[in-house]
Amino acid sequence: MSAPNTISIEKLVRLIGTSKCPILVDARPPNVFEADPHLIPSSFHCGFDEIADRVGEPGEQSAIVICQNGTSLSQGAAALLRDQGVPAEVLEGGFEAWKQEKLPLVPFAKLPPVDAGGRTVWVTRARPKIDRIACPWLIRRFVDPRAAFLFVAPSDVVEVAERFGGVPFDIENVFWSHRGDTCTFDTMIEEFALGTTPLLRLATMVRGADTARPELSPQAPGLLAASLGLSRMYSDDLEQLEAGMLLYDALYRWSRDATDETHNWPTNKPRA
Repeated sequence: MSAPNTISIEKLVRLIGTSKCPILVDARPPNVFEADPHLIPSSFHCGFDEIADRVGEPGEQSAIVICQNGTSLSQGAAALLRDQGVPAEVLEGGFEAWKQEKLPLVPFAKLPPVDAGGRTVWVTRARPKIDRIACPWLIRRFVDPRAAFLFVAPSDVVEVAERFGGVPFDIENVFWSHRGDTCTFDTMIEEFALGTTPLLRLATMVRGADTARPELSPQAPGLLAASLGLSRMYSDDLEQLEAGMLLYDALYRWSRDATDETHNWPTNKPRA
């Protein structure tokens, strides 16, 4: 049984990648973090003395504080947040326990610099269809929940990224893009070390829909149809992204939890 105000690794694994994931704060001291500069997916590193300013206002999203072993540092930081009205827990066993379970860890070196608000900024072509919705979903659910996305004219992507401190993606001749016969979503999964079975299954679906190879996944044609439909429903790219987040939330939960489930009619057919 978990101690009061703590959360188990098993429970956190189920929350990461979903819209219900709390704010995850890696509060390891700088020297400890620099010795192993990796992050639990969707977490950000922050000195324990800065947490109160970085997490948010009372009554907003809850938080989980992570230190090296889940001991006094994270316990104290979480207690301070609770005193300020922010629901906060501590990860049992901390970073080391997560690492010992061989769960995904995002290399900090792969993360772009953050802006004044602590967000990564990503720039891509306007009028997204598949990859340019799938990648923002992956970033917000597993890398940086507060990430900002700028959709601009194709010819302006690189210049806007340079001027506004952003990272260009899903255009030719940049790091975060297609490689060979894979798409940008594949690149991000590889570079951020997020190759879990559910995400690799989803990546095959995205690749099939995005590169006109529906034979790669039985779900690829449906994803293509839904993506093109969303692009017709929304003239605002950010509104389309928000709608697409729900679509990929559903696809991820299917990939993680429901691939063996079938449906038939009638559901309660009496036996002969």
